[in-house]
Amino acid sequence: MPGVTLTDHLFSVPLDHDRPDGEHIEIYAREVVAIGRERERLPWLLFLQGGPGMRSPRPVGRDSWLDRALDDYRVLLLDQRGTGRSSPVTRQTLPARGEPAAQADYLSHFRADSIVRDAELIRRELAGEPWSVLGQSFGGMCTVTYLSFAPEGLREAMITGGLPGLRVTADEVYRATYPRVHRKNTAYYRRYPQDAALVRRIAAHLIERPEPLPDGSLLTVEAFQSLGMMLGTSDGADVLHYLLEDTWAGAELSDSFLARAAAFLSYAQLPLNPLMHELTYAQRGTGATNWAAQRVRGEFPQFDARTALAGDDPVLFTGEMTYPCHFDQPCLAPLRGPAEVLFAREDWPDLYDPQRLAANDVPVAAAVYLDDMYVDATYSLQTAETIGGLRLWATNEYEHDGLRVSSGRVLDHLLRLLHGQI
Repeated sequence: MPGVTLTDHLFSVPLDHDRPDGEHIEIYAREVVAIGRERERLPWLLFLQGGPGMRSPRPVGRDSWLDRALDDYRVLLLDQRGTGRSSPVTRQTLPARGEPAAQADYLSHFRADSIVRDAELIRRELAGEPWSVLGQSFGGMCTVTYLSFAPEGLREAMITGGLPGLRVTADEVYRATYPRVHRKNTAYYRRYPQDAALVRRIAAHLIERPEPLPDGSLLTVEAFQSLGMMLGTSDGADVLHYLLEDTWAGAELSDSFLARAAAFLSYAQLPLNPLMHELTYAQRGTGATNWAAQRVRGEFPQFDARTALAGDDPVLFTGEMTYPCHFDQPCLAPLRGPAEVLFAREDWPDLYDPQRLAANDVPVAAAVYLDDMYVDATYSLQTAETIGGLRLWATNEYEHDGLRVSSGRVLDHLLRLLHGQI
């Protein structure tokens, strides 16, 4: 590709790292190096993608943050287990594991602790020495897990929008999330006040008559509210506004709107996400997550569209939450059974080791986005104080996708923090 050489790598790793002689799965990673530097002994930079359940970026050259990274590193873009080309989890593959309980047992090995152990096997095979890691969002949470349980594999670590609360439950996460999403709604309607009446009209229509989407699922009012997921990105409010521009064809919702809404709402390309998202907060002693986002939503009646329509309040969009209605999508319907089992499970292992993090001696730099809709900045700042030697950059200059949209500036800032230049 222009400016880069790409190399595919495939690795066989244990499904359960505590049973190395048991079943193995395949992990895919793509090596990226600048043209002309293929034979240089460059340090490795492992990129851990956000999610959970998203495949690694597919580069089209020296684009986005990758352009800055390739000045200093040989980059490895990892498809975390279950995503992309790494033994993917889908409605086609998971039922082959057997009954829902067996499927849930299989999925229990797809959290951050297993991803880190995959990375360590790959590092020893590919690099042979400690490497650098860059974790975005969920990838940042994986990086904190890495620092907790395998810091000997790390030369340095950078985290963007992904410092987790170390002992925070799923319920606590969502109790902090709904008010932040409310603030993003307020900012959206302030920017596009004409959309308030439009959204109320759409919501009223969908309460009376949910509309079929191209994938066969129904656009209910709750599903429509899930479009607020995009409000946490740098251009999300504008994208949502333009999505709503041609909503109506007379008294009917237009085919154009329904098709574009379906593309935003579908989990067909990341079916692992709704299965694993709230399990990101499940650890020893926290109990079952038990559809935490849905339960906690009841504590915030302002997100009930019917209540809003009964008065003069705006209909609020929701955010990055997993709801039972998402499993009405054809791509997720066969996975509802294992989801129920997973969300009822109580005996989860820890993902972080606070004592080990306090004694950390790996150089760490982290960007905390103060207006982040997806990751609570208060919990992130608390965690930043507990990780030994962490250098913090707290900013409201960017939204959660700052790494992607900043043309390398966020990564450059973190590198300069690590190297003592700022």
